[in-house]
Amino acid sequence: MKIAVLVKQVPGSESPLIINSDHKWVDEGAIAYVMNESDNYALEEALQIRETKGEGEVVVVSLGPVRIQKVIREALAKGADRAIHIQMDTVGEVDPLLTASHFVNVLKEENFDLIFSGLQSDDVGMGQTGILIGELMDMATASLAIKTEVEDGYIKVKRELEAGWFQWVKMSLPASISIQSGLNTPRYPSLKGIMGAKKKEIKVVEPNSNKSKQSLEKVYLPQSDKQTVMIEGTVDQMVEKLIDTFRNDIKIF
Repeated sequence: MKIAVLVKQVPGSESPLIINSDHKWVDEGAIAYVMNESDNYALEEALQIRETKGEGEVVVVSLGPVRIQKVIREALAKGADRAIHIQMDTVGEVDPLLTASHFVNVLKEENFDLIFSGLQSDDVGMGQTGILIGELMDMATASLAIKTEVEDGYIKVKRELEAGWFQWVKMSLPASISIQSGLNTPRYPSLKGIMGAKKKEIKVVEPNSNKSKQSLEKVYLPQSDKQTVMIEGTVDQMVEKLIDTFRNDIKIF
């Protein structure tokens, strides 16, 4: 069983986001980067499948500048066997189709049985990469996976639907699966794993092109204002005014 796990480096939840003066992107030098949350669960799921089957290979595949090797090393320390780094500048937004195309160019050379990706990134949250990869590689695809069961030649995936509903689907391999956060408990790197990660292979490749089909116009902080409205009158009048405000302005009724 050969499994690829797509891992992205994103700003930490408590990291300051300082917008550049040109409003095209944020000041990346002020950001503390971490592994994307749902990618962490995808990695753990791949490692558990390998351990359950007693054989196989887990390969981390990441796209980004040199700094992304920090989370690549973290994934290797957790137990991934090797990594592929698609090295490119990602200042500003790279559209999902271009991102998926870069991954496909690398993935198709490896003949993976499974391709795991996090459901969406914590920074821009497009949620399309895993699905686009499945389409571009003409393989079975599922998203919102909260449980997996791998058998010979196929995988069963439990998907989270709306309104508390769930769905089991059975797909032939190879398959591309987008993993939802919470389906397992990600492990921490061990000291032995951290030391061993230094010896594991990180293959660096460069993409053939970088022609994005979308452009980023502006990055800005949302503007908010506070208003205080004094309600006067009799008790009945104040209650009527509150109900009208809740229903028509705040829309909680």
